[in-house]
Amino acid sequence: MSRRAELDPDQPASITGAAALVWHLQSAEQIAQALATDPASGLTEIEAAKRREQYGANILAAAKGRSLAAILVDQFKSLIVALLVAATVLAFVLGEHIEGVAVLVVILVNAAVGFLTEWKAEQALSALQRQSVPTAHVVRDGLQHELPAAALVPGDVVLIAAGSRVPADGRVVESVSLQVAEAALTGESLAVSKTVDSVADADAPLGDRRNMAYLGTAVTHGRGRMIVTTTGMRTEVGRIGSLLDAAGGGKTPLERKLAQLGHALIGVVLVLCAVIVLAGWLRGNGFLYMLEVGISLAIAAVPEGLPAVATMTLALGMQRMATIGALVRRLPAVETLGSTTVLCTDKTGTLTRDEMTVRALQLGPRRIEVSGTGYATVGEFTEGGHIIDARADPQLALALRAGALCSDATLDLSGAAPAVLGDPTEGALLVAAAKAGMSKHELARELPRISELPFSSEAKRMVTIHRGPDGTAIAHIKGAPAVVLDASIAVFAADGVRPMTPELRRQVLADNLALAGQALRVLALAYKELPGDYRAEELTGGLVFVGLVGMIDPLRDEAKVAIETCRRAGIRMVMITGDQEATAAEIGRQLGLDRDPQGRPLRTVHDRELQGLDAKGWQAIAAEAGVFARVSPEHKLRIVEALQAGGEVVAMTGDGVNDAPALKQADIGVAMGIKGTQVAKEAAAMVITDDNLGTIIGAVEQGRVVYANILRFVHYLFSCNLAEILVVFTALMIGWPLPLAALQILWLNMITDVFPAMALALEPSNPDAMRRPPRDPREPLVTPRFVGLIAWQGALLAGVTLLVFALGMRWYGAAGPGLRHASTMGFMTLALVQVFHTFNARSQHGSAFTARLLTNGWLWAAIATCLLLQVAAVYVPILQAVLHTTPLTVADWGVVLGLSLAPVGVVELVKLGQRARSRRLRSS
Repeated sequence: MSRRAELDPDQPASITGAAALVWHLQSAEQIAQALATDPASGLTEIEAAKRREQYGANILAAAKGRSLAAILVDQFKSLIVALLVAATVLAFVLGEHIEGVAVLVVILVNAAVGFLTEWKAEQALSALQRQSVPTAHVVRDGLQHELPAAALVPGDVVLIAAGSRVPADGRVVESVSLQVAEAALTGESLAVSKTVDSVADADAPLGDRRNMAYLGTAVTHGRGRMIVTTTGMRTEVGRIGSLLDAAGGGKTPLERKLAQLGHALIGVVLVLCAVIVLAGWLRGNGFLYMLEVGISLAIAAVPEGLPAVATMTLALGMQRMATIGALVRRLPAVETLGSTTVLCTDKTGTLTRDEMTVRALQLGPRRIEVSGTGYATVGEFTEGGHIIDARADPQLALALRAGALCSDATLDLSGAAPAVLGDPTEGALLVAAAKAGMSKHELARELPRISELPFSSEAKRMVTIHRGPDGTAIAHIKGAPAVVLDASIAVFAADGVRPMTPELRRQVLADNLALAGQALRVLALAYKELPGDYRAEELTGGLVFVGLVGMIDPLRDEAKVAIETCRRAGIRMVMITGDQEATAAEIGRQLGLDRDPQGRPLRTVHDRELQGLDAKGWQAIAAEAGVFARVSPEHKLRIVEALQAGGEVVAMTGDGVNDAPALKQADIGVAMGIKGTQVAKEAAAMVITDDNLGTIIGAVEQGRVVYANILRFVHYLFSCNLAEILVVFTALMIGWPLPLAALQILWLNMITDVFPAMALALEPSNPDAMRRPPRDPREPLVTPRFVGLIAWQGALLAGVTLLVFALGMRWYGAAGPGLRHASTMGFMTLALVQVFHTFNARSQHGSAFTARLLTNGWLWAAIATCLLLQVAAVYVPILQAVLHTTPLTVADWGVVLGLSLAPVGVVELVKLGQRARSRRLRSS
């Protein structure tokens, strides 16, 4: 009795007699019976039309991109922007039109910068639609037809052959050396040999369902026939599309922290305004007057420059990342990379080149190493560290010739880079021969192929027969080592052909295990000389064993360096692959993924261990794994979710269709730009143009720089804004006149604050940016310690300002023109202490006066601009009228400048004491 899954209510009427089967469990006959079709003649056109009407077209839903309206609306979702909008509305209601317009301009400039940057980066393309196959060779009414792939229905019989793409999901019912490359779907780097036999494991991963072919995968070798089982969005690719729609794509850590900051600011502003308005009213001031003062304080409390500077910082970070080959599609994602605590990476195409390469040949006792990487035909053959001439070495030349001739692949050297057309394993053999100067084309001209026995999963070997110059025939064989060895009666040694002995046989098997233990895929090579009138049965035995070939999808040159950089930066790397467990574990060991940055051991987890886990089980597995093998797309998604549930900030890299849901769910998804599928690129928040893992690490560093710069300008803006609040609040509480007018506060927030803050956003990277562990993702943007720092420095700035204002009132009076003069002195002092406070904000611990003092030219330009604007605010008539200022005397400037520099000295002395205390603690 065949195993059945639940009934599919959407199955067409003609096949409702069959439940939705676990397709790979069934025999070809059971599949044909369940789908009411004939593997030889296919469906009738009438039946196909009925099923098409009920089942729908074999098309994939288009991927949904963000509309321009959605991008624009996103710019106004920040709580800080909402506060500014509220302040604008209130200003207009109370008749303060200049203030209202000024804040409105800030809001619109911020929105415009964010909108234009994200709109430029957004690539809203329908990637899933591109994965559809345009045509298919279908058998209907016993005749072959070429039809649009969209016309396929369950039960159709489809012919597939090398060079074509699979047009729907289907059960293979005929296989003649059929091999399919499924890397984009499963992550398996090698082409998979297809069989017609049933697969016994009901829960077998996609890569192990060798009797199934899946939509969008490429046929690399042979030919076959399949019965379509599912079409459209029910295919595996379609199911991934559904997972993609359901995957998170939630807020980034920075967005969450800015939202927390916005909530805190709302509370501060409301409490502050209520206290000020109530206190002033109780002291006898008019309610409307105090409401205007409250608005002034609200303007002071809300850093108008924060959204604009944050947006500009992220946009600049995006541009810096673009220059190193990292294209970011959403602004907040720039910072997220700097927050990353776990980097999940696909193996094929990310850690490896996705180009099979021969690494070693074992010819009897001789181990010959092959240099070179990928499909480049440059490389050397060495034995014991000495370079050897391959063509002059009979053993090596025979092995390379046998591998090249026993191949259906071709090596294309016409393009900018060599490319393999056909099976990657056979391509590796061609490249190895080319490194010795042996071209398949020339070899085939000398020894033309006259016949072949194609590879099959049953025989596990391929045989090609070639006509020799003297009219005899020679067979070249490649295949599974055990199979070829069993059929061999002799071995080709350095001194000629020798009989195969039990000892030699044991040695070959030991060599095979040694090569396989290095994560190499091993093939055996052999040959047999045949008479001109040979019989087919002579090809199954009597072979002369030549040797073993070990090949691998090589690691990228930059992978180890990038992983070591991640380790120093405290970022844990997790490899998620569709490869077999042993291969995945060995590659993980070679890359150092078997230990976390703290040196704790991590293990390799097979997909079968993930079956039936609850949420806690997922979190436990995710916490102790360095490598995941044979992983399905759903489980990739669950791995990312489990890591996030454990408090990690997860970056996920990938290039295949199977990576797309996890790329979207991750805090930041990173797709490969060259070999990445369009589906993966559209799901990711960032695309790496050079497919270089090192570029991702460079982007991580830039993300850390962005976050450090955000902290710098938050430190600067909040301490400056706190100083403004304390100046007004303190003066009001002790009964002084207001030192600052509402427009003066707005001037400070929009001009004096913004230029230095933007310069701080351009601070270069610290040399130790990638030597520190990532910050705790649960840590808020503004920690209690950070609040304390802002509080005492803001109070210091406010104290100096109030001192100068008090001196001004004493010298010039506290009313009329004298008050205006004192207010101008206070206004100028507050502006200058804020400008000079920029040096304090560059580092919370280090001195401002180090070798790095001159590394940021933008900072000095911002200081000069602010000083010029402040001078203009005092001496330009129109600004005098708007800001209620008056010219200052030379003595006034001496007091203002002298006391404005005092906070820098005080902060330097405090930092010096902190560093000395830290040194004492370390020495003790």
